[in-house]
Amino acid sequence: MSSAVNRGGLGRALRARPGRGSWASLPPAAAPGSSARGSPAKSRGFGSSQPRERPDPRNHLAFSCDVAKEHDVQNTFEEMEKHLGQVNFLVNAAGINRDSLLVRAKTEDMVSQLQTNLLGSMLTCKAAMRTMIQQQGGSIVNVGSIVGLKGNSGQSVYSATKGGLVGFSRALAKEVARKKIRVNVVAPGFVRTDMTKDLKEEQLKKNIPLGRFGEALEVAHAVVFLLESPYVTGHVLVVDGGLQLVM
Repeated sequence: MSSAVNRGGLGRALRARPGRGSWASLPPAAAPGSSARGSPAKSRGFGSSQPRERPDPRNHLAFSCDVAKEHDVQNTFEEMEKHLGQVNFLVNAAGINRDSLLVRAKTEDMVSQLQTNLLGSMLTCKAAMRTMIQQQGGSIVNVGSIVGLKGNSGQSVYSATKGGLVGFSRALAKEVARKKIRVNVVAPGFVRTDMTKDLKEEQLKKNIPLGRFGEALEVAHAVVFLLESPYVTGHVLVVDGGLQLVM
């Protein structure tokens, strides 16, 4: 049994949880509300489906892959199955953000967000479908954002990609339910990761009913809940400390 997760603060938290099975990691992710700089296809060395490191004692394996390129995604899934076996679970947590008012947004930044945040998840889900349909079962969790549900000034494009991810996930859930494949979404709010460390946490947490940023492990618990809940599909689980209540 193997699980695939796109990397980032959430990816590390998922792989740190004690549990069964093997984990394969794909590209790093930018957390919701943050701004990742540089081209994901170039600055992070994606584009190869070769493993970057050996599995550690907990059966973890990391790969490089540009999730916006279908050929790279297909090759990476083949490598994952070769090293770790069939893919039973998929967590799409990779994402980038370019904060900007729409009138100031660069077209290339808009396209890069759409490719990584939305197209990338579509392509990895498509690649996972082959095995999951054959084995008549599987579980997918796509990581969205509270701004995909509520919107946020200065994040119109990012909000659109995460809102699109919700629509995609619900439609896919309908398509594959008869194959016993479940598709759900986790929508985090502000989560404390490397990508949010420069945000004004003391100021922002005043607007969060629970009065603090979340931890990546708390989101990971929600992801695992959806992965392992056999009667839940097409659901959006918000993990935001109550932020949606005041947005």
